[in-house]
Parts: sequence; C-alpha cells; structure tokens
Amino acid sequence: MTFSLIQDIKENVKKVIVGKDSVIELVLTAILAEGHILLEDLPGSGKTLLAKSIAKSMGGSFNRIQFTPDLLPSDVTGFQFFDMKTGDFHYKSGPVMANVLLADEINRTIPRTQSSLLESMGEYQVTIDNETIPLPRPFFVIATQNPIDLEGTYPLPEAQLDRFLFKLSMGHVTVEEELQILERFQTEDPFKRLGSVTEPDEIVKMSEAVRSIRISDALKKYLVDIIHAARTSKLFSVGASTRATIALMRSSQAFAAVQGRDYVIPDDIKFIAPFVLCHRLKLSEKERLTGNRVEDALAALMKNIPVPAV
Repeated sequence: MTFSLIQDIKENVKKVIVGKDSVIELVLTAILAEGHILLEDLPGSGKTLLAKSIAKSMGGSFNRIQFTPDLLPSDVTGFQFFDMKTGDFHYKSGPVMANVLLADEINRTIPRTQSSLLESMGEYQVTIDNETIPLPRPFFVIATQNPIDLEGTYPLPEAQLDRFLFKLSMGHVTVEEELQILERFQTEDPFKRLGSVTEPDEIVKMSEAVRSIRISDALKKYLVDIIHAARTSKLFSVGASTRATIALMRSSQAFAAVQGRDYVIPDDIKFIAPFVLCHRLKLSEKERLTGNRVEDALAALMKNIPVPAV
C-alpha cells in the first residue's frame, strides 16, 4: 500500500501551520502508529490550530475539552441517563466520541479526571455502568499541557504519561516564519478555507498497513538494546516499560512510511527514540542535582549502543 495520502495531509496542514514540518510529520507518525501525543508548550503557540487542521484534513470528527479543576470524568466520557418515557437507561456520549480529541491544558484538572482518558487511549472504548462502548476509529488524542512550573497545574500520573506515544513541543517560530503567519492571517483565517484530503477509513487502512513495514531482526535488537540500556543505566531511576518497546518499533515503522519507505533504517529509530522515551524516563537523583536533562542523558546513552549496518 502506498502512503501518498500522508503527504497530501501534510501539505494540506501546512496551508495553515507555518514552519512546523517536523512536528506535523511526528503527529502523522503517531496517527499511523495508533498512538497519542502530549504537546507541552506555552499558550498561543498553535497547538489547538494544529489539532483542528489535522482533523479537518483527515475528514474526521473533532472535539475539544477544556480541562479545568472542576471537570468531572463524566464530562469526558459521557454518562447514562434514565429516560422516563421508555423506562430505560441511555448513553449520553461525551466529547471523547470523536476521531480527533483535543484535551486542552490537561494538567489543569485533577488526577481523577485526567485518568478518565486512560481506558479510551489504551483500549479505544469507554465503560459506563458496566456497559462498554467502542470509540470511533481512528481515535487520536492530542493533549496539551502548560509547563509544570505554571500556577494551577497538576503533574500527570506515570500511568497516563506511558499512554502517550510522543511528547512534543511546538517551539517558537523564526522571524521569517512569523512574518509569513502575519501575512497569511492578515485578511482571513486560512483554517476556514481548509478542506479534507482523505477520510477516516483510509487512515485506518494505512494504520493497519504500517504493521507490514519491514524492520529487520538486527534493528529490533537495536531498539531493544536502547530500552534495556536505559533500564539498567545509573542515569535513570525509572526505565521504560514494555509498552514503550512496542511503541518504539511501531512508531519507527510509521515514521518510515511518512518518509515514503516500506522499510525501517537505523536513522528512523535514532530520530524517534527521544520522542518515545524521554517522558517515560526519570533521571536519577544524582543526575537531577547536576542539572542534566533527560534528553541529554538519553543521547549520551545511545552514543554507546552499536548501530547495526543494515
């Protein structure tokens, strides 16, 4: 199966989003790998617009939840209500019933409500009063969070962090890119003219096809070596789970597809690994005291792992 539609989506999103080609590619990689993304950045950096543009380009449904301290789990998943006319209980769907869900400022709500997304993200379903309701496919969560040092934020629990395939940052644009944004938005919002280039069923087919992207035994051993090195290294007090191992393989396959290849190369794994692992690893106390970052520790670790010649 060809993945040319992915390039069509990318080019379509670029009609709205300026200067973030790498971020767009990583979002599309996560969608193909059937994963979810945590975007950490300051307000106003384009996170919401990116999510809406991706959903519109996919031809899928889009919902947004503004997470606040008083938000309840039922505000996310929906609830059962009693219909007095029929005498039956019915499910009132929550915003989670969408192809693309923007969980905006997820770390501004309490952990109980944060955790209400766990089943949806891991099993593509919600359970309400012992009734299991499947989610639409594809189902993709883009959760945004403000930097944890901002007032009124709650850190995400480790179990939920592990459900996110990637943790990304939009970052600032260059002077030239910001001038392009002003030019593009001066007279009208380009998102209003954005059309769809595919439909959700095609995304599902491509996600299934990604599993057939070739990855050699040597490369599987290479990515497992990275995981085990992080688990046993004194640089980290918490290593990555087996879920992370599978995530690294699947996202490497998906990234190869986004690059137009039907096989994985070592550079795919080296590029993807920090996005998959950094939010799952915790520095040891010694490393934290020295001021090192997880990204730097992982990069130093990976330099000492032999890369297979394939």
